[in-house]
Amino acid sequence: MLYDLLQYLDSIGSTGAGLYKYISFRAGVALIISLLISMVFGGKIIAYLKKLQVGETVRDLGLEGQKEKEGTPTMGGIIIMMAILIPCLLMCNLENDYIILMLVATTWMAIVGFADDYIKVFKKDKKGLSGKFKILGQVGLGIIVALTMLWSDQVQVRMSPTEFEARELNASSIIKKDYVLEGNEKVLKYYVKTTLTNVPFFKDNKLDYGRIVPFFGNNWQKMAWIIFVPVVIIIVTAVSNGANLTDGIDGLATGVSAIAGATLGILAYVSSNSIAAEYLNIMFLPNAGELVIFAACFVGACIGFLWYNSFPAQIFMGDTGSLMIGGIIASLAILIRKELLIPILCGIFLVENLSVMLQVSYFKYTRKKYGEGRRIFLMSPLHHHYQKKGIHESKIVTRFWIVGILLAVLTIITLKIR
Repeated sequence: MLYDLLQYLDSIGSTGAGLYKYISFRAGVALIISLLISMVFGGKIIAYLKKLQVGETVRDLGLEGQKEKEGTPTMGGIIIMMAILIPCLLMCNLENDYIILMLVATTWMAIVGFADDYIKVFKKDKKGLSGKFKILGQVGLGIIVALTMLWSDQVQVRMSPTEFEARELNASSIIKKDYVLEGNEKVLKYYVKTTLTNVPFFKDNKLDYGRIVPFFGNNWQKMAWIIFVPVVIIIVTAVSNGANLTDGIDGLATGVSAIAGATLGILAYVSSNSIAAEYLNIMFLPNAGELVIFAACFVGACIGFLWYNSFPAQIFMGDTGSLMIGGIIASLAILIRKELLIPILCGIFLVENLSVMLQVSYFKYTRKKYGEGRRIFLMSPLHHHYQKKGIHESKIVTRFWIVGILLAVLTIITLKIR
């Protein structure tokens, strides 16, 4: 791939080939390639899907302009997947476990979503893939992410011997020891395999999942997986479903996801930069820099897809896209140990999820108590509530994007608010 080619050219002294060493350069190139793939091949894919008559069957929800969307091609997540995978394969170090895992996460959830879309479109079954199989796919990805973080020697945290001792970590968790130049001195550092994560708004902003359950005693490090694996599964499932519910009007999920992806790219950069990580007092993740390039591919893919998905949409992403982008955002946040920031960063997804849960729960409760079901919202998910109030979907989408940007800024400044 281009990364290996540039590395080889640099080794033989070719002028300019050394640029491959800079994360910012490769991320920028990956973003451009991703945008071009989305915009150039997107039109061809839309035309091909129309030829196959892969059109969306739209339920009559009583919303203005809803029936006009009947027959719009779906499965547009294929465009997003291509625009992520191709530049990632070209510009990333494919020997990096973080990148391998994100490639697996992207492909895994795209397959689950594609199966759902295929059943809806070609089998003419409006229910699509059974809910239990969707959940099974999400749980499977959660297990893969969690076990990779527990077992991979590349997924590590650098810390000082003092911090290592303060956290009472076992010597068996040390992958290697090395001396790092700080100022004019060489300082000993440990590279540790751990389930530590960053906690927002607290001064000592690190939490080890093994410490959550006190009865683990001295075996807490060995037993941490009992807490860590279910937490990862819950996060992946929740964010993936949240993205799926948010994908209801033109450009909404795509734009919100691009904002979240850009934020995670920034967080990945500061977490993989020793100077920035020490200044912000967050964990330094030595091998996580490649995730910045992946995040750039993801953002480019989402923005490029907006070229065709903005109102009036020429294509819908379908579950192929929505389940995939949710899985990507969740996996990326977990890998850079910022998963506890997801309720803030993905606040739009969270509110959309909650609106459905509250609507269904309240309807069932009032039907049992009063004999008739009552509703909190005019319609759920939340974006349909605003449509029912007569607000044009373009305005709803723009306002949700603005809220998404505010949440992204708040997510970043939590690094200093403690």
